[in-house]
Amino acid sequence: MNWFTIFLRGLLMGIADIIPGVSGGTIALITGIYERLIKGISDINKLIIKELSRGKIKKAFTNILKLDFELFIPLLIGIALAFIVLSHLISYLLEELTAYTYAFFFGLILASAFFVYKQSSKEKYDLVFLLIGGVFAFWFVSLNVLSSSHSLIILFFSGIIGICAMILPGISGSFIMVLLGQYEYLINAIKVFALDKIGVFALGALIGILSFSKLLEWLLKNYKSLTMAFLTGIMLGSLRLPFEKMILGTWPVYLIALIGFGVVFILEKYS
Repeated sequence: MNWFTIFLRGLLMGIADIIPGVSGGTIALITGIYERLIKGISDINKLIIKELSRGKIKKAFTNILKLDFELFIPLLIGIALAFIVLSHLISYLLEELTAYTYAFFFGLILASAFFVYKQSSKEKYDLVFLLIGGVFAFWFVSLNVLSSSHSLIILFFSGIIGICAMILPGISGSFIMVLLGQYEYLINAIKVFALDKIGVFALGALIGILSFSKLLEWLLKNYKSLTMAFLTGIMLGSLRLPFEKMILGTWPVYLIALIGFGVVFILEKYS
């Protein structure tokens, strides 16, 4: 797998990650680099973070050369380029075609929730956790607390939370940004190259992926069914936000939502 083909995979992952309801992890699975990506992230923990925690700074710096830069560099370039290009398009769509854009997001998220729930065992405790997640997300969206605040500290913690979703197949990191009320703000920040805001978010994402990847691994190993059920509830409850921005009663809105629903089914079929 050469640098160019990895770059193309990064472009596809970036396109997926910037659209709420589409998972970059799913694209990584489809294109055959998911296991290598997870291993590369795990190597950062084992070779760098673990040695730094032991006070072995020299060894940690030496181990940097052992990281999979042949994967990370072209992949991140592809993801970043997709973000930069699509931020202009999505910013325009959110401003000029708000109802239709959120209808598309609604279909994407609804279909994604279906496939995430398929990963649970569907037992009674799963339904309880699904309900808890749904009620929490529905209530959280109604608060509209974070959407009115875009401070650097909020962006930092949004990066920590969002990146954890991005590495899970079926879960969209951008969807989490919608839930947290930071999606449109971050799209505009990327569009105008607001480096302070992008940098703080990226720092949060870096800390999140290094700190919480082990927690995610533990949850999926020991409580995968309950975790997936809870995440399904979160996705369903958060549909309140795009639903409120849709114009009901017009057939193009329903058609676009249906198209979004179909896109996820096609992606999941190939993954």
